Amino acid sequence: MIQDIHEKYARLLVHYCTSVKPGDNVSLNIAMGAEPMIRALTREVLKAGGNPILRITYPEYVKDVLECGSDELLNSEPTFDLNEIKQIDAWIRVGAPSNTRLLQNADKERYAKLMKRNRPVQNIRLQTRWVGTLYPTEAGAQDAGMSLDEYENFVYGAMFLFDDDPVQKWRDIYAFQDKLIARLSQADEVHIKGEGTDLKMSVKGRTWLNSDGHRNMPSGEVYTGPIETSANGVITFGVPSTVNGVEVENIRITFENGKAVKAEAEKGNDLLQAQLNSDEGARFLGEIGIGTNYNIQIPTKSILYDEKIGGTVHLALGQSYKESGGTNESAIHWDMICDLRKGGAMYLDGELFQENGEFKL
Repeated sequence: MIQDIHEKYARLLVHYCTSVKPGDNVSLNIAMGAEPMIRALTREVLKAGGNPILRITYPEYVKDVLECGSDELLNSEPTFDLNEIKQIDAWIRVGAPSNTRLLQNADKERYAKLMKRNRPVQNIRLQTRWVGTLYPTEAGAQDAGMSLDEYENFVYGAMFLFDDDPVQKWRDIYAFQDKLIARLSQADEVHIKGEGTDLKMSVKGRTWLNSDGHRNMPSGEVYTGPIETSANGVITFGVPSTVNGVEVENIRITFENGKAVKAEAEKGNDLLQAQLNSDEGARFLGEIGIGTNYNIQIPTKSILYDEKIGGTVHLALGQSYKESGGTNESAIHWDMICDLRKGGAMYLDGELFQENGEFKL
């Protein structure tokens, strides 16, 4: 059964998510904890006529770079990585955290420098056919408050791998999200209201994008880049957030003319402040996203799943997605989640669009 799921998982990533074609150079970035996916993905890429390029990472890699890497390294241009990514046609990342608190006490300023160093490579990678996913591990299960068996069922269920035809399920999600986009594309002002939240922003003229599993797996969201100077008000992100294992809870941010002028977190405030001070663009929004995957019901402390929860909205500080029309530039892109399922609402130009997590179409 598990082997069948791994093969089904690999087929979804290679054929549906990244559409690997004969002759493609395919970068397979796989964490050691996802060992069963190494062979499954390699075989599937070969069957598709692609050239698999394996990049296996160990859990402590980023920690070791932060602790042992020189200042010269952190401040240098990533020349080798840039040369490699320019030759890649498709990019698949399978994470498998073994300790989600590994970077809890890492130097936040050095981490911000590492993210800034990697940004040029990420910008080119975003132009490839790419997808990121997470393999179920004990660490992920513990964060989610589940046994490993329960967590595996949650993870595979969120991707519809138990369905006879997962691809058709993702096509159905695309069709539903297309209806949401038709309404959202007519709007100028988005107004988010909830406990500790009263925030308005403009999305006029911006392009809403349909995330149906071709970038993240699982997926289930529609998103765009708000007008950079338009956000005004306050928002509370009650769903815990993590940045490479560093946990941040109960973030509250006040925006004036698009800029985060006040921000605090009950836990992880030092990381929040370091991220905000990364560069000028870190204090502006690069994304507003709306979750639509109702197979994901509870937060698991993993942004890949949590931002897709049906009935939530997330905002990202930092880098915009250019295809949305956003212009903000930053070394960071940090998604934070506001749960609207209990007493929350979203309005488009004053008209109710979503209430208590349910869409009003």
